[in-house]
Amino acid sequence: MDTNYYQDWLVRKPVARGGGGVVASHSRAAAEAGAAVLRDGGNAIDAAVATSFAVSVVEPWMSGIGGVSFMMVYLAEEGRVRCFNGGGIAPAALEPADYPLVEGTGGDIFTWPAVEDDRNVRGYDSIATPGHVDNIGKVWERYGTMGWSDLLGPAVELAGRGLPVNWMTTIRVASAMKDIREYPESRRIYLPDGAVPVPEIGKPVPHIPMGNLQATLKCLAEAGYRDLYDGDIAAQIALDIDAGGGSLGAADLAGYEALEGDALSRPYGGADVHAAPGMTAGPTMMHVLDQIEGRIGKGVPGPEAYAAYAEALAVAMEARFRDMGDIDDSQDPACTTHLTVIDGKGNMVSLTQTLLSVFGSKVVLPTTGIMMNNGILWFDPVPGRPNSMAPGKRPLSNMCPVVVSKDGQPWFALGASGGRRIMPAVMQIVSMMIDGGMDLEDAFHQPRIDVSGDGRATMDPRLGDEVATAIEAHMPVFREQRTVFPTAYANPNGVGKDGDGFVGIGEIMNPVGGAVAG
Repeated sequence: MDTNYYQDWLVRKPVARGGGGVVASHSRAAAEAGAAVLRDGGNAIDAAVATSFAVSVVEPWMSGIGGVSFMMVYLAEEGRVRCFNGGGIAPAALEPADYPLVEGTGGDIFTWPAVEDDRNVRGYDSIATPGHVDNIGKVWERYGTMGWSDLLGPAVELAGRGLPVNWMTTIRVASAMKDIREYPESRRIYLPDGAVPVPEIGKPVPHIPMGNLQATLKCLAEAGYRDLYDGDIAAQIALDIDAGGGSLGAADLAGYEALEGDALSRPYGGADVHAAPGMTAGPTMMHVLDQIEGRIGKGVPGPEAYAAYAEALAVAMEARFRDMGDIDDSQDPACTTHLTVIDGKGNMVSLTQTLLSVFGSKVVLPTTGIMMNNGILWFDPVPGRPNSMAPGKRPLSNMCPVVVSKDGQPWFALGASGGRRIMPAVMQIVSMMIDGGMDLEDAFHQPRIDVSGDGRATMDPRLGDEVATAIEAHMPVFREQRTVFPTAYANPNGVGKDGDGFVGIGEIMNPVGGAVAG
């Protein structure tokens, strides 16, 4: 019996072009907010702030102000790159003994050993200190040019309008319904009348209220970004989490500070690649580039190029799991989103933000309307390993925001969502553009493979038998279609400088994502 249920689509997504810059996002509606900022004279950092808060409202399963982030900033006038780390931190009162192992495998998107009651996966015990708002606020304070409250305005308006019930909302809520219904405020918002919200054919797109989120965003806009850490919002968060039995407290929020540092940079193929350092996928990507440099020819990648990608990814992933402690074995994307911005002066931002799992901890805090992350899941629950959980510790992350420059000039910015599949996708697009000489549009439409450490390569069937045979010399090959949902590949977007103007594009198979010119 034929078990191939798909027939390939011939899909092309248009790029956005403009002389004033471009914003790309997993939500085109959020990209519109950022592009409007560019048109009003804001820079790439301003546009990233507006887009970030907007996408948090319209894609609440992906990210939000209760989440974490990594952000790369390319400063055109200075010709340098800065990395801002808004990763989560385990609460100071966290007790590893409160997460006893039980028989079986758990971990949601990771194949960790199971923890009793899945308390590292969902619920109040799974919440880490959220770093995203301090991270993006610090970047804005350092490099932004527009008012903070103005940049949050689109998100406030979107939150007041409510969550649009389109096909993506229906799919995402349905996929998490079993867990969402366990938490009263989450159930009230996302399962109105006790059922998954569904759009009606022939009628305007309905919107569902988002609890107290709009009021919280208004407060954040007026009081400033640190209010989430040492103001009224922080106090409300701490009270709600304490009432739910979690360990995250007011001191954890007040003591949080995003980290700023130099990017992990290296020359590659006549360009300079800049990635996030430390506990991210940046070092692993650099390990791949070390192995493939000089082995990838010009033009569209052929069998030998894909085999080189597969071989190098397998080696780098093995080293990552051994030395950095991440044994992520996810087969569905984490709830991560990415956005990229380039402005008319060539400043670039590559920002990845996440709640970790789909809808994070599944907990919406009733007083603030904030969906909280489940960052404790990022830790290995087995004691004595490199990434084991401990109070006050930062976990390993799969995020891989990248910017690339050439001859001291901005070239492109890139990143993706998709758990451990992020880095393989980002690396291939980087190689296709630098090694292969492809432009952003063609590189995004080119089929990819994924090698994420599970002992095989996942291959887009459009690559054909010759590519499969070349990769099979190194590892088994599993052919998987590039579909809308669920997806076996990462979901990237990117922007760049293209001649005298700028260009941007979203993931081809994401109908709601896209790029908008400033």
